[in-house]
This record gives sequence, structure tokens and C-alpha cells, in this order.
Amino acid sequence: MIYVTMFICFITSILITPLVKRFAIKIGATDKPNQRKVHQKIMPRLGGLAIYISFIVGLLVLQPSSENHWPIVLGSFIIILTGIFDDLFELSAKIKLGGQLAAATVVVVWGDVLVSFINLPFGGMIEFGYFSIPLTILWIVGITNAINLIDGLDGLAAGVSSIALITIAFMALIMGNFYVVAIASVLLASTLGFLFYNFHPAKIFMGDTGALFLGFIIAVLSLLGFKNVTVISLIVPVIILGVPISDTFFAIIRRFVNKKPLSAPDKSHLHHCLLRLGYSHRQTVLMIYAMAAMFGLTAIIFSQAKVWGSFVVVGILLILIEVFAESVGLMGKDHRPLLKFVRRYSTVKNR
Repeated sequence: MIYVTMFICFITSILITPLVKRFAIKIGATDKPNQRKVHQKIMPRLGGLAIYISFIVGLLVLQPSSENHWPIVLGSFIIILTGIFDDLFELSAKIKLGGQLAAATVVVVWGDVLVSFINLPFGGMIEFGYFSIPLTILWIVGITNAINLIDGLDGLAAGVSSIALITIAFMALIMGNFYVVAIASVLLASTLGFLFYNFHPAKIFMGDTGALFLGFIIAVLSLLGFKNVTVISLIVPVIILGVPISDTFFAIIRRFVNKKPLSAPDKSHLHHCLLRLGYSHRQTVLMIYAMAAMFGLTAIIFSQAKVWGSFVVVGILLILIEVFAESVGLMGKDHRPLLKFVRRYSTVKNR
């Protein structure tokens, strides 16, 4: 039944996206080019509405059952409304954050989606107590915005999200969490149908409607699949979402180093850096897809490794991320501490 539902979602998304495109143009939900944008012409956004409608169709057909289901549906509706109004009127950061907090609070408080404790790898347990609610909300809002931040090239956010959903669905299947498998599969099919129009050269953008919705559902699914487990397993969703999380992390470091506000926009995100290195639009997107797939595969390997093996995997991954970030200039052209240290060490050794 799940494969039939996925097919229905995929076809629904393909059929409804052109209608959403015309609707977006009619109501003025368009994205105009500026110095921060890569595209050169006015583009309709609001494409996330097509993903959402296809997703809801899938839920109606499949009717997955879980105590968290209706809180997730209501939370996703709040996040979709937030995205639609932002695509139409460009909401202030405070209002947009308010919508995200409201959606996250519904899932956490009503749906009881909480990371309330973690078991330490060598014995013992950390209980978060009252902090479990704000920590969980912080995770949901953080991942929601991380997906939104990487939505800078045709097909980028949709493709990276699809790879994350494949990984989450696969690992949920291993653990026997069929609700997460169902939701992830329905959203995956809906996103792939939209990607048919969104891959370079895009005919429509997903806008904040799509980026916030995808980020929200992925954040919640990763909690449902890995909550209340060991600290080792809690790292799994972080690895799965390695591309958006690392891009957001380095953006924070970059703004701190340059003494700029965290909300200050720039053109130094991962996709901007790769474009400056001479890669084409399509090559850049495919390279980031490959990175997302690498993170997904690493998460699967990590989840099956023993404790010490997990530490080794994380250590190697962190070094590779830092080297890559410094190589492409994610923290700025001159901020390359690890590479400078290696060069100095090599110079001293060769004397």
C-alpha cells in the first residue's frame, strides 16, 4: 500500500505544481533577483504548497496511525501558513520565528515529541527535566531554518531533503518504526514530484512555504526515530542532516569572526563558495547531493558501529568537514586555522 501511495503522491505533485505556479504568479508570490540571489529573472515561488497538498493527499490515502499524528498535521499546517504569508508579504524575522515556535510547541506539548533523557555510552543517564521542552523546540526550529538556509539554488533544498528522508526512512525501517517510514515516504514522493519542475533550470521555487515545511517535518521525524536513546544514537540525526547543519554552523562562525549579526545575509554559504570556485549551477547542486548522500551513508555506518568505532567515525567526519570548509572558504577566505597549522607543521618538518 505504501508504494501505491507514494506513486499517487508523486503524480499528484507533478500534476498540481503547474497549477500552483500559475496561482503564485496571479497573487504576486514571486521572487525578484537581487545581488544576493543567483537567479536572473522573476520566478514564482510558493512551490512548497504543491508538496504540502500532495503530502496531505498521501496521508488521506495511507491514514498512518500514531499518537503524534494529529499534532504533526496541525504543526505542519501552522508552518505552511507561516511560509505562505512570508512568500507573499516577506514577514519580519520575529513573526516568522513566532510561527515556527508555535508549530514546534504544538508537536512538543500536545504531541509529546520530547527528548527527555539520553543514556551515556559508558553507563549513566542524563535527564533533561524541564529543559527537555525548550531543547526539543530549539532542535525543531534550528533544523527548520537550516533547510531554509540551503535553499539557494535550483533543486538544492528539495534534493538534500529527499536524501535525508531516504536515510530516515531506511533507518526507521531497520528499527521497526513504520509510522516514520510512512510519513517520510509520502513526503519523499511529494518532494520528488516537485523536483521535476524545480531542478535546474527551475520553473518554480519552493519558497519559504516549502523550505520551512520540509525542515519542520524532517526535524520532527528525526526526533520520532531517535528520541530517548543513547547519546551515540542521538548523533545519528545530526549526521543525516550534516549538510544543512554544517552550513548553518559555519555561517554562524563566519558572522562571529566578521563581527556581523547572526541574521545578516551573505553570499558565503556552501553553494555560493562552490559557484565561486568555478563549478556550474548544476555541478554545484550535484556535488552537494553527493555530500548529503555521504552523510546519510555515514549515519547508517555510525548507527551499526560499536562505541569506540562510533567515536572514530565522528572524529574522521569532523576533520573532513573542517578541511573541506576551510578549502572552499566557508568561514571566509583568510580563516583557515587547520590548513595553516598543517602548512606550518610541514614547513618546520621539511627544514
